[in-house]
Amino acid sequence: MFRLTLTLLFFIGVQQNLVQGAEPRLFHVRIGKEIFSENYTGRVYVFLSRGAKEPRTGPNWFTPEPFLSLDVEDWQPGTVVELSTADPAVRKFPKGFDQLNLTGMVAQSVVRFNPHDRHVGTGSGNGYSKPVRLGPNLTVSLPVLQVVSKPKARESQRTKIVTLQSKLLSEFHHRPVELKAAVTLPVGYEANLDNRYPVIYEIPGFGGTHLDARGWQRHQRPRMNTKSVDFIKVMLDPSCPLGHHVFANSANNGPYGDALVQELIPEIDRQFRTDAREYGRFLTGHSSGGWSSLWVQMNSAKTFGGTWSTAPDPVDLRDFQRINVYKPGEKMFVDNQGQRRPLARMNGRVMLWYDDFSHMEDVLGYGGQLYSFEAVFSPRGKDGLPLLLWNRETGEIDAEVAETWKKYDINLILQNHWQELEPDLKGKLHVFMGDQDTFYLEGATMLLKVTMAKLGSDAKIVILPGKNHMNLFAGGLDQKIEEEIAVQYLEHQNSKPSN
Repeated sequence: MFRLTLTLLFFIGVQQNLVQGAEPRLFHVRIGKEIFSENYTGRVYVFLSRGAKEPRTGPNWFTPEPFLSLDVEDWQPGTVVELSTADPAVRKFPKGFDQLNLTGMVAQSVVRFNPHDRHVGTGSGNGYSKPVRLGPNLTVSLPVLQVVSKPKARESQRTKIVTLQSKLLSEFHHRPVELKAAVTLPVGYEANLDNRYPVIYEIPGFGGTHLDARGWQRHQRPRMNTKSVDFIKVMLDPSCPLGHHVFANSANNGPYGDALVQELIPEIDRQFRTDAREYGRFLTGHSSGGWSSLWVQMNSAKTFGGTWSTAPDPVDLRDFQRINVYKPGEKMFVDNQGQRRPLARMNGRVMLWYDDFSHMEDVLGYGGQLYSFEAVFSPRGKDGLPLLLWNRETGEIDAEVAETWKKYDINLILQNHWQELEPDLKGKLHVFMGDQDTFYLEGATMLLKVTMAKLGSDAKIVILPGKNHMNLFAGGLDQKIEEEIAVQYLEHQNSKPSN
């Protein structure tokens, strides 16, 4: 899951006007030969919106609007593909789409030319049409004549972009794959040429990239006393075609964990004056980044001096947002009493439902938050895609797939292998979670806290009363974490010789 920085809109469901027997609409989409010259196989979309933004920028998690999608094969540029709201082959969101009154909404088509960008309407290289407002005419033409530009990574005096072609990932995917990071240097880095600096590696949550580091420089504070520490801060890029790869080696995403430790970190050490000792490197991250930082610390314990993970995704799969994926008969969409399962809440009010969100991602295609879990945790199927944990229509869990997820169950791994892991993880595990987490993530972290206590671990797992996924940092948690990292670094600063 991800850390929202904008004010959450208190809205549930899809903005819609329901009418009985709404007449079918036809969307004619064609690809301009000037932007794409080959036959196309993939997914075509029509996004709709009543707002001011271009529809292709959606769907927003908390304010999703209607959209359609259709898989095509060998589609010739210049010819028309028809997406009919009455065609059962056309995927539709929401499930009550057939009764929506689309008049007055703005429609925009998208073609997913770039299979390597998890974004659809804003994915670099993807094609899109101009927005068209829908009137009484039931047939509308949406020619795809524009292409999304690749975002430019802008450097500043203190924030530098590192891009490295990964040999490990490129060999796995049989195409060039890059690792990216934004490195923010402390004030005085240029003047103090003899100094080496400890590094904080941050992994953003779902939807985040290395470009999120642009906000760091504005918030850096001067040192207040001689016991504080100047850090190099590195924002990593966890994005991949199938979503968020969490820097875990997986059958579908490839060896991202190995690539981080064996390729990217040595490159950062080469380019910058880092303290490359074990206790000169630290991890942090929120949400999916919180899970990632725990996973990386656990699997590369001697590479990092500790992790400070916040609101991590489920660290115990007996409580996967209140779902026990191992329990026979468990379903993703309804509980044992047949009640719909919520996916997100705010102030005690349900904001998202599991079945709706799963359906939205199914219409959208690969790259979504829920699909990211399967992309990391599941084996690869015979079709080359991740095996699905649950049936997209019924919500029934595949017990055989669930069993394979145990390889990524952090609490289970720590419990079963603590004797061998403890020496290298001593003093290194720190987790912060609100007891009212927006995405119901607190239950799994509480199970981890119980396990660590039973094992006699010194892991620091803090459950903060009244805090949720969005306001966890209110009150200075960011600063508290950095201060704790500084204290730990100073304690070990002279414990081992520099490399």
